[in-house]
Amino acid sequence: MSWEAVIGLEVHVQLATNSKIFSGSATAYGAPPNTQASLIDLGSPGVLPVLNRQAVLMAVRFGLAIDAVINQRSVFARKNYFYPDLPKGYQISQYEIPIVGAGHLQINDADGNAREIRITRAHLEEDAGKSIHDEREASSGIDLNRAGTPLLEVVTEPDMRSAGEAVAVLRKLHSLVRYLDVCDGNMQEGSFRCDANVSIRRQGAEAYGTRAEIKNLNSFRFIEKAINFEIERQSEVLESGGSVVQETRLYDAARDETRPMRSKEEANDYRYFPDPDLLPVVIDDATIADIRAALPELPDAKMQRLQSSLGLSAYDAQVLTSNKATAYYFEALAAQLPGHEKLAANWVLGELTAMLNKHDLDEEHSRVSPAQLAGLLQRIVDQTISGKIAKDVFEAMWDGEGNADEIIAAKGLQQITDTSALEGVIDEVVEGNPKQLEQYRQGKQQLLGYFVGQVMKATAGKANPAEVNRLLKIRLDASP
Repeated sequence: MSWEAVIGLEVHVQLATNSKIFSGSATAYGAPPNTQASLIDLGSPGVLPVLNRQAVLMAVRFGLAIDAVINQRSVFARKNYFYPDLPKGYQISQYEIPIVGAGHLQINDADGNAREIRITRAHLEEDAGKSIHDEREASSGIDLNRAGTPLLEVVTEPDMRSAGEAVAVLRKLHSLVRYLDVCDGNMQEGSFRCDANVSIRRQGAEAYGTRAEIKNLNSFRFIEKAINFEIERQSEVLESGGSVVQETRLYDAARDETRPMRSKEEANDYRYFPDPDLLPVVIDDATIADIRAALPELPDAKMQRLQSSLGLSAYDAQVLTSNKATAYYFEALAAQLPGHEKLAANWVLGELTAMLNKHDLDEEHSRVSPAQLAGLLQRIVDQTISGKIAKDVFEAMWDGEGNADEIIAAKGLQQITDTSALEGVIDEVVEGNPKQLEQYRQGKQQLLGYFVGQVMKATAGKANPAEVNRLLKIRLDASP
């Protein structure tokens, strides 16, 4: 029986404020346990929450970027449940009137076709604490540093039909919140994580199946694996005559499987009611206009511009703009190499990316700045060095041996472009390979590459490849 997956996402975006959403406690990652939780975060008697203005402005900033409805009046509610890492016994969230209403994102499906994914809402809420189960044998620990950390929960419609599409949506959101400077996007630290609601139905059916919610996924790879496992699990249950149970499940990466956590709650289980300690949030037109005017160029617009104004391919433009740091590095580099943007793109996507990955760095922490790399690429453009030698120079630059010109001079790497000097080397190579010369003249034209290689070897890679090819063709095609 053929099944179709139906997937919706709830993405928790930790807002990049310096303090918590309702208190002045710090939000810095990595502090000792329970050192960043105030009496407000703990819900002690007699204390009152005060809303963080920056969290509101960041939420509006995100909403405008996804072309969403901004509710100029929104309300906070108490979401009641009991769990060890929720000291107040309730979480302050938004329910009936969120700050951000319906919006949309655009992704490309597996065939490269544009797909619009509907965003249902994005609401502000506070995070809970964290239960720690692996540090003690007989008990668990509770770290309340995260309690009260500001979150923007982005909820999508169930518009995705594969794990690949779900990951594409998450990558798009991840890129967007970093462009907007509303979240650092650090998935390892829990700044960007998601829950996936997964169900299946028969191909062509309109009604949704029973869904399972997979909680707290914090890597793109695990998200894809967890969703694929859940689709397969539900298919096997239904094909064997069973029924899918609505429940919350956890993904076990070690076993590559999901397992039950608890029955899935509905909204009425949380007994939502308006928070009596917080007034409605009212945002005026002028504030929205100011935020809109300050929006940066967003990834989709930047991608289109790089294609139209710089002539980059759709693929190169998409990869270069998918990450804010990559895009900014490339543009700083390309600005210093007018007319050679494709060369700049090739180096950012090739040598630079490989070196950054090797050292687990991003472009913001590159040991070679855009200006320094531009200096190196200029030496390829003016034929001082070849592209092959440039890779060796780049590695030396990365290791701190100086700028491109200093390294080229110190190591004597200038490209040989003098025609008479190259002709002398070519004569020696041709005369030293009579068998290959005869085969070439008998029609084995591919041996031109062999002779080029021998000349490059004889010159330690310093010969100008284009000039070598030209001169060799003349020499080899000359009458005996």
